[in-house]
Amino acid sequence: MGWDMLGHEWAVQLLSEHVAHNQVRHAYLFTGPQGVGRRTLALRFTQALNCPQPTAPGEPCRTCRTCQQIERMAYPDLAVVQAEARGGTLKVDQIRELQRSLALKPYAANYRVALLLHFEEAHPSAANALLKTLEEPAPQVVLMLTAEDAELLLPTIVSRCEMLRLRPPAIETVQRELETHWDIPPEKAMLLAHISGGRPGYALQLFHEKSQLEQRERWLKDHQKILAANRVQRFAFAEILHPREKDKEKIKEDLRNMCLVWSSLWRDIFMRATGATIPVINTDQEETIDTLAAEFDPETAWCTFQLLERTLRLLETNVNTRLAIEVLLLDLPQNAVK
Repeated sequence: MGWDMLGHEWAVQLLSEHVAHNQVRHAYLFTGPQGVGRRTLALRFTQALNCPQPTAPGEPCRTCRTCQQIERMAYPDLAVVQAEARGGTLKVDQIRELQRSLALKPYAANYRVALLLHFEEAHPSAANALLKTLEEPAPQVVLMLTAEDAELLLPTIVSRCEMLRLRPPAIETVQRELETHWDIPPEKAMLLAHISGGRPGYALQLFHEKSQLEQRERWLKDHQKILAANRVQRFAFAEILHPREKDKEKIKEDLRNMCLVWSSLWRDIFMRATGATIPVINTDQEETIDTLAAEFDPETAWCTFQLLERTLRLLETNVNTRLAIEVLLLDLPQNAVK
C-alpha cells in the first residue's frame, strides 16, 4: 500500500529515505495551497516514523492499529495543534501546553510527533514560544508544521525547519489518478480535478463529502438569480446569506467559499470572453460561461473577478461581513438571465 499519496512522489521518496536511513530532521515545514495534501503527507510521514510493522524501510503498512490511529489523528504520541476555528488564531497557551507534552518520553512510539496545522494563523507570541522547542529539540520529537506560504511565517521559524514546497500536480494527472485509484467516472473525475485546481486533497474531499458539491451547485444557481435581480432583491438576498442571528464565523466561512466559487466562474467567463484557449475550471458550467461571456465584455468580466477577489481579501480581515456582502451583491453586474 505504501504512502498512497496522490502526487508529490518526490516528497514521498525524500521523507521515506529520511526514515530508512535514520536521517530524520527534528522539524519539517510543508507549504502549499489548501487542499494540496500537506496534512496527508504529514500523517503518512508520521506513520512511516512509527509503524511497528513497515512493509519496507520508510514504508508504513497503513493497516495496523498504530497506522489507523494516526490516520484518525487519535494516536497518543501524535499531538495536533491548530486554531480553534479555521481563520482563527493559534494561541501561545496552546504552544505551551504542547511543550509540556513533548517533554515526556514517547508513550508507545519511536517518535513523539507534533503536527501544527495552518501555522500562518499562529499569534506572534505563539510563534516565538515555539522557537525554543525548535532551537533545543528533545530527543525522539519531530515537529511538522503546515502553512500556505513560508513568507507568512517568521524567518526564524522557517530557517529551523526542513521545508517541502508542495505544488498542485497537473490537472490531467489528478484526473487520471482519480479514475484509476478511486474508480471515479471520467466525467466526474475531470470536474473534480478542474474545480480543485489540481489539488488532490481538495478533489478527494469534494468526492467524499458530496454535500460540498451540492452546496456549490446552489451557490451557482444563486449567482444566476442575483445577476437578474434588482437592488431591492439583492438587499433581500444579503439577509438570506447573512442572517443576523446565526454564528458569525460560520457565516464568514460560507461566504468565503461562495466567493471562491463565483470567482472561479468569472475567471472562466473572462477567459472565454477574450477568446483564450485555456481550459475552464467549471467544466459543468460551459453553457452558463458561454452565455455570460457573450453578455459581458472582457473588461466587465475582469472587473467582476477583481471585485470578488477584493471581497475575499476583506473577508480575511475584521471587516463588517454583512456590509461587505451587501456591497458585493450591489456591485455585481446585472443582466436578464433567468
